[in-house]
Amino acid sequence: MGLFDSLAKQAMGSLLGGNDPSSMLTGLLNQAGGMNGLKDKFQEAGMGDTFASWVGMGENQAVQPSQLQNILGSEAIQDLASKIGLDVRTVLPLLSQYLPMIIDKLTPNGSIENTHPSADQLQNVLASVMKGGLGGLFGGGKA
Repeated sequence: MGLFDSLAKQAMGSLLGGNDPSSMLTGLLNQAGGMNGLKDKFQEAGMGDTFASWVGMGENQAVQPSQLQNILGSEAIQDLASKIGLDVRTVLPLLSQYLPMIIDKLTPNGSIENTHPSADQLQNVLASVMKGGLGGLFGGGKA
């Protein structure tokens, strides 16, 4: 599984912006209106409980790539895919896998305390997700 791990880590690094991993996530959050805007998008789509599970202290509920595309919008996903040079079919599964972990780590106390996380905070969260998240992707528990 070493080759697959390496490819997934490289793709995830690309998804998160390569040399500046927080830039893609910052752009995505800003486009959604910050953490509260993202929460509102999930609520409007009838998936408020899913987003709440990521913020809360319990187990993160899964989100399907198609659901995420509906929530964030095809244009936002296509824009993200274009910026990082990956196909939408690659970006959506990665985003659906990692966004719950990212939101979970941005809300360690079970609530949204910072609606627009700083670049430093995002970099720390992304480093943590990259370190622990790939294990979850390949059969481990919640990161």
